[in-house]
Amino acid sequence: MSPAVAAEIATEQAHVDQVYAELTKAGERAALVEAEGLARGRTDRTGEAREEEVTGLFERDALVFNAGRRRQSLQTQYEGLVFGRLDLEHDKADEHGETREVRYIGRLGVRDDTYEPLVIDWRAPAASAFYRATPVEPQGVVRRRVLRCRDSRVLGVEDDLMVPEAPEGMVVVGDGALMAALTRSRGARMRDIVATIQRHQDEAIRADSSGVTEITGGPGTGKTVVALHRAAYLLYSQRRKFEAGGILVVGPSAAYTAYIERVLPSLGEDSVTLRSLGDLVDGMTATRFDSPAAAEVKGSTRIRQVLSRAARDTAPGSATQFRAMVDGHPIRIDTPELLRIRRQVLRHHQHNSGAEAATAALAESAWRQATNADEKSEFLDHFTDHRDVEAFVHDWWRPVDPREVLLWLADDERVEAYTRGILSAEQTTLLRDSMRVALTEGSWSVADVGLVDDVLSRVGVVPEAPREERGFYEIEELDERGVAELGAQQSFRAHEVGYEVTPADPRERLLAGKVSRSDDYAHVLVDEAQDLSPMQWRMLGRRGRYASWTVVGDAAQSSWPLVDEAIAARDEAFGNKQRRRFHMATNYRNAREIFDYAAQLILPVVPDADIPQAVRETGVRPLQLSASQDTLLDEVRGAVKSLLDEVEGSIAVISPERHRQRLAGVPHEAERIVLVDPMSTKGLEHDATVVVDPDEIIAESPGGARVLYVALTRAAHRMTVLEVHDV
Repeated sequence: MSPAVAAEIATEQAHVDQVYAELTKAGERAALVEAEGLARGRTDRTGEAREEEVTGLFERDALVFNAGRRRQSLQTQYEGLVFGRLDLEHDKADEHGETREVRYIGRLGVRDDTYEPLVIDWRAPAASAFYRATPVEPQGVVRRRVLRCRDSRVLGVEDDLMVPEAPEGMVVVGDGALMAALTRSRGARMRDIVATIQRHQDEAIRADSSGVTEITGGPGTGKTVVALHRAAYLLYSQRRKFEAGGILVVGPSAAYTAYIERVLPSLGEDSVTLRSLGDLVDGMTATRFDSPAAAEVKGSTRIRQVLSRAARDTAPGSATQFRAMVDGHPIRIDTPELLRIRRQVLRHHQHNSGAEAATAALAESAWRQATNADEKSEFLDHFTDHRDVEAFVHDWWRPVDPREVLLWLADDERVEAYTRGILSAEQTTLLRDSMRVALTEGSWSVADVGLVDDVLSRVGVVPEAPREERGFYEIEELDERGVAELGAQQSFRAHEVGYEVTPADPRERLLAGKVSRSDDYAHVLVDEAQDLSPMQWRMLGRRGRYASWTVVGDAAQSSWPLVDEAIAARDEAFGNKQRRRFHMATNYRNAREIFDYAAQLILPVVPDADIPQAVRETGVRPLQLSASQDTLLDEVRGAVKSLLDEVEGSIAVISPERHRQRLAGVPHEAERIVLVDPMSTKGLEHDATVVVDPDEIIAESPGGARVLYVALTRAAHRMTVLEVHDV
């Protein structure tokens, strides 16, 4: 390190030390506020609380909550708190003769004891020039500097000069912060780009919060991380609106959500709801993917007619006729009349909230049979209070779990009745067989979640069973039936007290817990939007009826085949909200050699694919190898071993389902290796990848070559492609 560079780092270190000293003071102040809050509301008096004591308890909770939140925020931002500096021109010199203002940019704002800013929050308007200044439009910036830190220690600096020549005495260090950041190794989680946001990215991040903001671009253009920074910016700029209403971030898979989960907390925001499509319905978690043909059946809006018929049907084993003596009158209500009553009630009520209306309709039907009854109101009261009526309604109109309705599609007779005139025989078979797979494996598919959400909107939430109050001294004697019932309720009761018990029976696993209605959010952020089926768009629409949206996608990476139908469902979810689009055209992830290889694959399939410009070269082309079924494991191990010596970060073995069991042991050979399926790679990036059996990836994936295109664009530095031959 040259003396000039060492002197620059020492200067920055002195400022960073001052910032962390103030951060320590802020933490101490927060701890004092928390201690004061804990002292509020304390009293030695017993008995009923007085009004002033209740007020003290409220103040205590508010102080403790906010102080704890502040301390957590300060601790979260400790790593790399200060990352940027702006040297700005002044029209006039100040009293010391200085002609340049210096602004430091960081993850949150910090001021000294005189309330002078030591660090400006990256989301503040005063920091925007850090991202938007260019040599063409410098916006008063002379030099932009990025500080590379570890904890509170400055390790290095990288400068961008915005004027033709550096002013006298100004030192310019490095070759540019962006390229330095791009050459760094990847890790198991996505990093924020807060120090290297480019101008076109910043424009998308700071766009107006209303309406629909679409962020498009090819692989590696930073769409996802830009969208996440936008969520952090919205919370900063309009916190009351978006924190109270909530921001929902939706990704394609659990692997994706695990990969991005630290980005927003690293930017100072931890109040965002992060979900994958498989756990968007509370009470469900799905990671399994259906076959492309079955997923297409479940994703199309035609399935809504099938679900409508199922939701209006009676549960298996329900009573088909009613017999009772009421006030001395024999009452008989047969199947056709029961079906008529069901249709009548469901026109105005969801099934799970319609039991009372169904009982009233039964009473009216019974009254018409009791021709010589004296008083109608008296008869109706006696009917609704009759024990036989109560038992019948409990059986005939019992609450129905929306997931249970979906499982009815595994029955031959029911699925034929529900799909008649809507689906073809082949599609009906696919639907039935997919439900049987769920029952066999005890696991839902990702596509099933959208169907359950649709049924939930039709039948409603299962009502809470009334709880019987008992004294602490009462002990329930369990006979054999009671023991069986206790086992059936074990999962639900375990969930109530805070731990989970996984039922052994596959059907019980599918119905464990309880699904609930969706929340309405103030903002919905959707990544990999090109993959959403129409039914998934409808599921998101229920959560964003009054929301603004940020939508990220690339049509060339789509795994959903029926584009027009998906667009119609998307437009319905958006409503008439204003739309704006930002296009990302630069590939920051892939080395040019890797992306050129991927582009050659996709262009014959999607001639109008959005092909970004890769800005970085390594001089190393992707390596192509071949293997037989017998040599596959050895070839993969050999490829991984070579890559471990070439890169420092993560290595992904991307394999189709056909080979995953055979390759299951590979990730255990080194901590940096992961084995992942092609669909779960969406939104992820690694230092190197081994793409196994491209032909099989195309054959088994929804979207075919488009999914292979995704797999081929996950590597930043090195890629090995392994062809597999059966003979």
